Amino acid sequence: MPDGIRVGLITAGTGAHVSAYLEGLKSSATASSVAVADPSGQHFEMAQKILGDKLQKTYASHRTLLKEFAPQMTVVTQEAVASPPVIADCLEAGCHVLTEKPACIRAADFAELVRTADSKHLHLMLALANRINKPVLKAKELVHSGDIGQVYGLEMHIIADHTRLTSPAYHQSWYADKQRAGGGHLIWLGIHWLDLAMLITGSKTNAVTGFAGNVGGEAITVEDSAAVSLQFDNNTFGTMTSGYYLDRGYHSHIKIWGSHGWLELTQMEDVPLRWYSTRNTKTPTVQIYDGPKERGYSPFVDAAVKASAGIQAPPITGAEGLHVLKTIYAFYEAVTTGQTQTIA
Repeated sequence: MPDGIRVGLITAGTGAHVSAYLEGLKSSATASSVAVADPSGQHFEMAQKILGDKLQKTYASHRTLLKEFAPQMTVVTQEAVASPPVIADCLEAGCHVLTEKPACIRAADFAELVRTADSKHLHLMLALANRINKPVLKAKELVHSGDIGQVYGLEMHIIADHTRLTSPAYHQSWYADKQRAGGGHLIWLGIHWLDLAMLITGSKTNAVTGFAGNVGGEAITVEDSAAVSLQFDNNTFGTMTSGYYLDRGYHSHIKIWGSHGWLELTQMEDVPLRWYSTRNTKTPTVQIYDGPKERGYSPFVDAAVKASAGIQAPPITGAEGLHVLKTIYAFYEAVTTGQTQTIA
């Protein structure tokens, strides 16, 4: 194994999941040293507390961090509207990048970043951390091995709490402003499940349509509810419900049906995966996943650091991140125009 690498964390006062990224860098043995840039300075005390001796220096400017600390990888967690130029600076400095989603308010901006990363042979990794969870990988194995046969269709939903939308502080946050966030529930939370649907089935979306809006009537400019219809390149169809409806917690699942059975991924619950297969058995039964259930950002951060060190493949490619972003922004266009959108 090569020596550990230097990692820069670039954020601002409004950066999301900063503590999760710091914890991930702390626990990653491959991240040998870390520097943090935050013009607000709000995260420096937390960074020192979490990272301890692994924190080498703090900076007010990300450009100064890139020049003086010379990291091999950067973690970028900024408002979506502010992310593209910061990511571009990191790529130009020769850094691999792990970035908080959605990292843009237009898919075209992320596409340009992917082109830059590819031209420099750098990883650009969107933080869709659920994709390396063990139940997800088991579901992917079941589909790719043919246990449920030819995929016929799928249905997804991810429902979070509406309570957060009632807070005046939330109304002032970037998550509630379409010009700063790019969208609402779908681009912030639904994006995870849409990415998993494509990862597990090995297919890509090629058309999308549906409805979205602010059904709860809170003082926000993003959608709190989305009903999505999808066509995939394996000639199957899917639906997704994405919204803030609950008082607390989550309701979520991905169901996939095939010619030999089905599976249901509910990884936020005690039984994260169930499946049923008629393949190679005369007495099919529902089976339950009983393996590791670790969730959270730390394993994904560690995977990104190892990929940046050349130890393993990246947990997500720039092209994969771009396609899920294209799908969501195409959906928003379909909502605006009332016309189904194709996804190149």
